[in-house]
Amino acid sequence: MESQTSVRTSLQLGIYKVIDPFVKLLIKIGLTPNAVTSIGFVLNVGVAAIFIIGAEDGNRGDLSYVGWSGGLILFAGLFDMLDGQVARLGNMKSVFGALYDSVLDRYSELIMFLGICYYLVAHHYFLSSIFAFIALIGSMMVSYVRARAEGLGVDAKGGLMQRPERVVTIGLFAIFCGIASSYLPADYKLYIPGIKWHVFETMTIFTFPIAVLAVLTNFTAFKRLMNAKKALDEKEENE
Repeated sequence: MESQTSVRTSLQLGIYKVIDPFVKLLIKIGLTPNAVTSIGFVLNVGVAAIFIIGAEDGNRGDLSYVGWSGGLILFAGLFDMLDGQVARLGNMKSVFGALYDSVLDRYSELIMFLGICYYLVAHHYFLSSIFAFIALIGSMMVSYVRARAEGLGVDAKGGLMQRPERVVTIGLFAIFCGIASSYLPADYKLYIPGIKWHVFETMTIFTFPIAVLAVLTNFTAFKRLMNAKKALDEKEENE
């Protein structure tokens, strides 16, 4: 756990070095942390809009909407990091700002998954839509367990699929899926001899990671719950 946290911290510090000049520009033009958070939220509404438009106007073989959504997911995710850095470097930290950031992060993720589920259902990826909904449940519970544990006076951080990892996973594989659709036939399917159902199609590039998220997010939430239980038990013993 400590090595995982150390690697994650080192990666964040490296990213901060890259984005800090842009952060200083945002501060210079007068953007507040809450404004940056709001921009990220609006971009995630745009993600959902692209998925919904793809569901209504696109066809099952046209995965370009998935690819464009992936790019916007990553761009919107960048603002999740920018708002905190704007607050730190601009000396604009506030308790309400932290609350506002957390609330809009949850709304952003809910809206993003709404678009994904809408798209998958509209194009008859029924099983994948269920996995997406389970991934949404897990994502919300990862955040909820941490918030509830901190409200009780203990930490419940860490885990395999925190919000940055979820955003990067969904965004990157959505982009890969969109790119792959430019090179594979729209009806491409891979079958294994003797098996009736296909084991792979182009959309699998996007839907399989979502299925993995469905497992790992809920595992992370459960692990945080167990860690919180251990910390609460120790806290009660010491009182």
